Parts: sequence; structure tokens; C-alpha cells
Amino acid sequence: MLVGQYDYVLDTKGRLNFPSKFREEMGETFIVCRWMDKCLAAFPLAEFDKVAAKIEEKGLVKGRQVTRMLYSSAAEVTPDKQGRIQLPPKLREYARLDHDVTIIGSRTFAEIWDTATWEGAQQTSDEDFTAAMEELDF
Repeated sequence: MLVGQYDYVLDTKGRLNFPSKFREEMGETFIVCRWMDKCLAAFPLAEFDKVAAKIEEKGLVKGRQVTRMLYSSAAEVTPDKQGRIQLPPKLREYARLDHDVTIIGSRTFAEIWDTATWEGAQQTSDEDFTAAMEELDF
């Protein structure tokens, strides 16, 4: 299970350290793509297949926009010997990643955030979190 928060710095070549605690679960190669809320998602291959299956369940017409966004932005990445992954320029641009980066665990996948954006989202999330928990009837 992918849990926790890790802060890193993106280097000038677009390489990002990926948490060692996550790398084993992610596998040797995994997928990084656009995600909701202006962040990126990193999926083990099997989990990315599950996302694709959920989109396919909705049908070609309903799922076409999500399919376009996910697959056109997706990149297969393989950590180097230092545990760094190379993030393509288009993905860095989408998520506004230029220096400080936060990686969070989201159970079966990881999210990659610009640290300032992540911190800003957390400032308003207590009320949202409570409302979401109430909606789930916790």
C-alpha cells in the first residue's frame, strides 16, 4: 500500500527522486500521466490497466475525453540506479513542476504535486475532508 508524503527537488534535467518505499510496489517500470487537480499520477502497470478498464466500462463515447487526456499524456518511466525518474516536459508543464515537488501515496498509486500547490490544497481541505467523510457515511 502506498502511503505517506515525501518532499523532493526536481533537478534541472527534469529528474525526480521517487520514494524508495514506493518503488517496490510500483514495479520496475510504471506509468506517469496527467491527473485531476493539476497533479500527476504514477500507476503500477496493473493499476493503470484497472483505470483503463473502468473507462472502457463507460463506453467509447462517454470515455473518449478521459482516454485522450490519460493516454496522450502517459509516459512509461523506469527509475535509474539512484531511484530517479525522468518526467517529460509536457507533464512537468501541466503540473507546474519546476523545483519543489511533493509525492503522496494514494493507496494503489502515487500523486506528484508541485509542493506549493499541494500545501495550498491542504489549507482548505479540512472542511472538504469532513464533508467527504460524512458523504461516505463514516
